[in-house]
Amino acid sequence: MTAPHHGRQLRKNDLAKFEHTYKAEIASVSQLTAMERLYRIQIIDPEERRLFSFKPGQFVMLELPGIGEAPFGISSSPSSRDDIELCIRTAGNLTAWLARATRGMRVGIRGPFGTSFPMETMHGQNILLIAGGLGLAPLRSPIAYVQEHRNRFHQVEILYGTRDPSQLLFTFQYDLWRRDEIGLGIIVDKPDPAWKGPVGLITRLLEPIIAGKDEAFIQNTSAIVCGPPIMFKSVCAMLNEAGIPMQKMFVSLERRMHCGMGKCCRCNVGSTYTCLSGPVFDFWSVMNLKEAI
Repeated sequence: MTAPHHGRQLRKNDLAKFEHTYKAEIASVSQLTAMERLYRIQIIDPEERRLFSFKPGQFVMLELPGIGEAPFGISSSPSSRDDIELCIRTAGNLTAWLARATRGMRVGIRGPFGTSFPMETMHGQNILLIAGGLGLAPLRSPIAYVQEHRNRFHQVEILYGTRDPSQLLFTFQYDLWRRDEIGLGIIVDKPDPAWKGPVGLITRLLEPIIAGKDEAFIQNTSAIVCGPPIMFKSVCAMLNEAGIPMQKMFVSLERRMHCGMGKCCRCNVGSTYTCLSGPVFDFWSVMNLKEAI
């Protein structure tokens, strides 16, 4: 992972992408929970659609004409050329408008922008994919990458925790992940009467996976952690205590992004701007960014 960029100048290629808006439309809307929806968005021009590509962990600027725009991480497979998917929580004016959106609504897309999870450097390794709450949304893209290149990874484990069962995302994919020889552990803080799974913090799922593993396993393991900062702080501390280097843990600070250009200064962490240098960082970089978590 390259060192974070400590400035407010957009890279030339990002500037060019910011100047171009893809005309797009909402192809479908799926209700995932009471607050989250999955939007499938398709670029209208076939040639632009064919040329658009992204890497797991990157984001786009989504524009609603006459309403505004905001950055959202891409939640779909990087190999898809037909459309992109955005998992969006209703939590503000723009997302409230989106909650009323229907198929065929026209939108604008700019991007993709930002750093990505270094999936290719993880080839030949064990990989831990750990998410808390809405953190499963940005994690879904690297999961898709792993599925499509399953023979390039050794042991793969997905660990996912939410507040309660009603907030579980992408439940329709759990069996598909398991079929690809991917371990899946799910835990909730507050169970309902129907819940039969484990209860507690996500570290409860992580502990038996790394406990007692030999040095060769630990040194050949990378982790991607997405979720609330307090969650990935405790998870990364446990991973580091087990012997996994901080440089092999990758987190997303997507929650800190605002304008996507580093102009509003609301995404800054010290002298680093998440919109420009992130959202993906290795945990060593995060620990050296004042007030990042």
